[in-house]
Amino acid sequence: MPHGPVEVGVGPWEGPWPTGPQWDPELLAGGDRRNVVDRYRYWSLEAIRADLDTRRHDFHVAIENWQHDFNIGTVVRSANAFLAAEVHIVGNRRWNRRGAMVTDRYQHLRHHDDVPALRDYLHALPGGPVELHGIDNLPGSRPLEAGPVPRRVCFLLGQEGPGLSEGAREACDATFSIAQFGSTRSINASAAAAIAMHSWVRDHADLGDERTWRG
Repeated sequence: MPHGPVEVGVGPWEGPWPTGPQWDPELLAGGDRRNVVDRYRYWSLEAIRADLDTRRHDFHVAIENWQHDFNIGTVVRSANAFLAAEVHIVGNRRWNRRGAMVTDRYQHLRHHDDVPALRDYLHALPGGPVELHGIDNLPGSRPLEAGPVPRRVCFLLGQEGPGLSEGAREACDATFSIAQFGSTRSINASAAAAIAMHSWVRDHADLGDERTWRG
């Protein structure tokens, strides 16, 4: 069996270079080893982000950042995979980007000092207000599995451990709960975010789009 890391991506472009504003000369010359889908090979970061902007989904995702939660990077990576409109960081401006695996470069990220500021921003967006729904197993929460989730919605995650802060609970338009059947009281915050985003995809995304990545 061979040893060593599996080589990701493609090497230098073979043959005459393609023409067009989306192509990155450095990638064409040196190869593209990024973790991007095949249709974006050799495209510049700016071109990829612009193409994603033409078809982003109507949901947002936000996470409270009072303790520099390590889950934020993973939430950003999932938001990129499910093509969230925007990712919102609430609280501390600095966050651990390691888990994002550079996918934050392809996303629109916004910072808000607190959850009321986030709610005000969402409610004032062009096209109509975006509802702010917390994800937490709180009394009175609507089961996420009951669906459908609102089309224009922002899923708000709390800190790993304590969950949504008291202020966040008061500011949310509503909360969703995720059904659990084991012994633990909660699941990982980034896992909860991915479940919520995928619920939106099941309810609203165009799964017949030829650009949907299926491996």
